[in-house]
This record gives sequence, C-alpha cells and structure tokens, in this order.
Amino acid sequence: MTAVTVRIAAAPISWGILDVVGWGHQMAPDRVMAEMRELGFTATEFGSRGFLPDGAEEKAAVLKRHGLTAVGSFLDVVLHDRDRDPLPAVRSVLEGYRASGAGTIVLAAATGANGFDAVKPVLDAAEWKTLLDNLRRARSLAAEFGVTAALHPHVGTMVETADEVSKVLVESDTPFCLDTGHLIIGGTDPVQFARDNAARISHVHLKDVDLSFAARVTSGAMSFHDGCRDGLFVPLGRGDVDIPTIVQSLASVGYDGWYVLEQDTVLAGEPDPGQGPALDSAACLAYLKSVVSALNSSDS
Repeated sequence: MTAVTVRIAAAPISWGILDVVGWGHQMAPDRVMAEMRELGFTATEFGSRGFLPDGAEEKAAVLKRHGLTAVGSFLDVVLHDRDRDPLPAVRSVLEGYRASGAGTIVLAAATGANGFDAVKPVLDAAEWKTLLDNLRRARSLAAEFGVTAALHPHVGTMVETADEVSKVLVESDTPFCLDTGHLIIGGTDPVQFARDNAARISHVHLKDVDLSFAARVTSGAMSFHDGCRDGLFVPLGRGDVDIPTIVQSLASVGYDGWYVLEQDTVLAGEPDPGQGPALDSAACLAYLKSVVSALNSSDS
C-alpha cells in the first residue's frame, strides 16, 4: 500500500492567540513563531486578526524571517444576515494571501456576537438559504485567488450541532475543515464524519478532547472559554479522540491537505520558555508522527 504521509502545520491559537475580547494573555508574535520553529514546524496558519501585519508583503516577510510558510487562516464571519455582505471581509483576508502562497481560508458562520459563548439565534428557512448562498459566494471569491474555502463547524456559531452540520452536508457541496474537537462538542462523531465524508474534507484541525469537559460545555454547564482554560483540549494521544482511525480514513482517499495541530488555548499570563503551549505542541507533534509511523509499519 501507499505510505501514509502528512503535512503538518502549527496554529497560533495553540499559543493562546485569539482576537476575542477577554480571551486571555496574548503572547508576542516573534516568541510564538520562534517556538514553532524550534519545535520543528515549518508551516503555520496566520492566526487571528492583528497577530501578523495586515499588509501581504509584510505578513510574508515576518513568516519568512522565522522560516515558516503560510497555510491559511480562520475567519469567523456572519453569513446568515442578508443585510450584511460577508465578501468584503473575506476579500480582505484573501488579499493578505497574495505574497505568501497560502491555500485555504477556513470560514466559521459567526452569530454576530463577540466570542463563542453567547446565545445564538435560531435561523429560519430564509436565513439558512442566505447562509448557504454566502458560502457559495465565498467559495467562488476564494477560487479567484486560487484559494480553497472550507467551512469549520465551530462551537458558538451557526454551524455547530450535528443537525446543522448535516444540513450543510446535504444542501451544499462546500468543503469542510474537519476540527475533531469542535465536532465532538457539537455532537458529531469526528471518526464517523471522516469515514463518511472524507472526500468533502479539505483541511484538518487536529485536536484531542477530554470528553468529561466536552460534556459540560455541550450541556451549558461550562462555557467554551472556561473549558479551553481548564483542560477541554489536551495534547494528542492523551484524550478520547481516535486520531489514528481518522488519519487512516483520510489517507485511504488520498487526502493531501494540511493537518494543523491546534489546541484552543487560554493563557493566564506569559509562560516560561519551553513550557505551556510549546510543551503541549511538542507532544502533539511527536504523537502524530508516531501515529503515521505505526500506520506505515502495519501496512508493510
């Protein structure tokens, strides 16, 4: 059989970088990227707005200085409101891709509220149609830039629950970002999703999850922010997600996209060098490499 190979990237959110008001301590970009490179990462997502310079050339220069290439970025944008055109925000992000060669924009269907813990509205049929139409428009715009747009089912967005994910699967042909953590919290089994929809997956955010925390977030007993702070996401191999089966399912259909090692992290303050996010990301990287090695050994 063909050997399993993976393209691995880092994500600034694993270092606590997120432009949500009150999220947590924000580390300096140079330290974050230096730690990524020291761990052996050669690629990363851009991170949230404000982490890197806005200008395409300046953004590319910062990454190059740290020996990193760009994968793409996450953008939460309102898609369901017919009076709010999402394309200017999408275009603005895509303009920043020009100099860096990033190939994926990961879209989440934002509620319009700050953060991911607000009560979200219930969409009627017309709003669902607007959301799906705007997804198609965003995909077309991204294609003009040579970029793939993928939908990210995400906690606290309009596409979060198993029913919402199913609706997008059935009523559109939009590619998905498989986020193993957010799918579980929303009630979708990521292992089954990967088995059933591997051909629809164009990007992966690989997380491991402590299901005891996930159940509390799903039920509303704990906020998503507090879960991220207290241990919802754990280094790969230390939680309850069957990472090897997911990697195998994607390899079986020739998936050649990125595996972004991503833990949504909340920091109380500046971590000591080599500790906190760096230590966890090192463990994630080592685990994924061990999974690939084991899969290849079992096929030999």
